[in-house]
Amino acid sequence: MARKINDTILKAFRGEPTNYTPVWYMRQAGRSQKEYRKLKEKYSLFEITHQPELCAYVTRLPVEHYGVDAAILYKDIMSPLPAIGVDVEIKSGIGPVIDKPIRSKSDVEKLGTIDPVSDVPYVLETIRLLAEEQLDVPLIGFSGAPFTLASYMIEGGPSKNYHKTKAMMYSDPAAWFALMDKLADMTITYAKAQIQAGAKAFQIFDSWVGALHAADYREYIKPVMQRIFSELRGEGVPLILFGVGARHLILEWNDLPVDVLGLDWRTSITEAREMGITKTLQGNLDPALLVSGWKATELRAQAILDEAEGQPGFVFNLGHGVTPEIEPATLKRLTDFIHDYSRRK
Repeated sequence: MARKINDTILKAFRGEPTNYTPVWYMRQAGRSQKEYRKLKEKYSLFEITHQPELCAYVTRLPVEHYGVDAAILYKDIMSPLPAIGVDVEIKSGIGPVIDKPIRSKSDVEKLGTIDPVSDVPYVLETIRLLAEEQLDVPLIGFSGAPFTLASYMIEGGPSKNYHKTKAMMYSDPAAWFALMDKLADMTITYAKAQIQAGAKAFQIFDSWVGALHAADYREYIKPVMQRIFSELRGEGVPLILFGVGARHLILEWNDLPVDVLGLDWRTSITEAREMGITKTLQGNLDPALLVSGWKATELRAQAILDEAEGQPGFVFNLGHGVTPEIEPATLKRLTDFIHDYSRRK
């Protein structure tokens, strides 16, 4: 039997009134936690995610240590790619590396499909352990978006300019849309499996889509995102979309059938509302503030909470993920401040 959970964050995701502002942090599991660093001396990310008990432990640590209102599954956006035939390695100090990048439509046609039950059973078992036995807050599942995944698959690894990715998009639209469709199918299947296993909300990270012009987003990306979110709406959980440096795409996102838009620190809550954004917002403290001293952190967090006051639907988060140098005690202090300050308002 599923445990009773504190559903405050689910109410906020849906735009419903809450007694306080809920909070979670992207990359809250791992990174700066000493317990995680100790594990990483012995296990790789791949090894941790393939052991459900261990992965569940890493996922729930920030809930226990920081008092956040949601857990997010510990894994990588690359996790489902091996199932469709992409050989990816997470290299320390570099990130995901793919030795055989996608170069043509024939490469796309060689990709397979994912069967989560047989291909990633450890992911589903981790979710079940957390949702049924270990958490008293909701678990957020996630995946990478087609553009962001494609950028790694085409570039062969991280990129600063995405020239190869854009070149395929512009010069070989048949290959591009075939790849988008392949990744959309994978994302939909993977997301549904996570939700059915017990994830109570789902976030899609389109981390690097801000590199695109808005007109290109409308032509090459928006249709596939429309299809993904339309397919997932029937699962009955809040859907979240997040990207970095994507202020110019926010109005495009507002059209999509998602519940929550995640903002990075470049766009304030007020600015987003003045642009006509009507959905629940999530964000958007600059992670750099968390290594800049408590006073600066407190002042900016207070300003964000003041901006969000009286508006429907707000969840506090960072404008990007937790970095390794952020002290866990600072995250705990920030969580307490958000809860206490928002209750007083």
